[in-house]
Amino acid sequence: MTIAIPRRLLLQATVAAALAAAFPLTAIAADKEVTIGVTAGPHAQIAEVAKRVAEKNGLKVKLVEFSDFIQPNAALASSQLDANIYQHVPFLEAQNKDRGYKLVPVAPAVRQQMGVYSKKVKKLADLADGARVGIPNDPTNGSRALLVLAEQGLIQLKGGAGTRASVLDITANPKKLRFIELEAAQLPRALGDLDAAAVNSSYAVAAGLSPTGDSLALENPNTPYVTVVIATRAGHEKDADLLAFVKAYQSPEVKQFVDTTFKGAYTVAW
Repeated sequence: MTIAIPRRLLLQATVAAALAAAFPLTAIAADKEVTIGVTAGPHAQIAEVAKRVAEKNGLKVKLVEFSDFIQPNAALASSQLDANIYQHVPFLEAQNKDRGYKLVPVAPAVRQQMGVYSKKVKKLADLADGARVGIPNDPTNGSRALLVLAEQGLIQLKGGAGTRASVLDITANPKKLRFIELEAAQLPRALGDLDAAAVNSSYAVAAGLSPTGDSLALENPNTPYVTVVIATRAGHEKDADLLAFVKAYQSPEVKQFVDTTFKGAYTVAW
């Protein structure tokens, strides 16, 4: 199932990224600092490389790590951060709607596919009737997981459920799978107690799992869930220091690090 990214948000991110590419780092004030929120694991590792690139060019960068998906946007909305890097556009849109935020994508960061993992079966077809399957408990990534399982033929979803699909939208479940909704970060640790789980790549890689080597299924790469964006508050998309950080993030040094370190589990999106 392919879901189009809203044209307004895509245009904003494209324009901002183009501005960043043209923006001279030398124009940054010597005492300027940006504060960037990231989730622990791969996004933090990648941002560390971008930080070094930015600081070589005179921009100070403070990185703040988070262990969940909720606090980075809360911190950004309350101006504790200048930007964050961890979410896809559907999650950002849902947070704006549900929490009243006014957050926007600035530029694409990396691509990552959700995978389904198991320590008990070698293929999803081998799941027993009544198997316990873990999915993220936040609505957007929960629906993402259900779409992956639907693409594998394990369940069917009500037409039009899209990025807001929930277990209530399941119209067919031949194996009578039982869905266990957990915080996304807990799913890799819960694999031993579950028959399978749909895990975001950021947490899978941090737990030593390879999306391309260990997963039993990967989501469709053409969905908007796959691309992680650099996000900020509306009205700050053209801030000079933020655009300079985007330029540092979208640098050859960062691309080389991603390609070498993650070997396809993450790829750059610019």
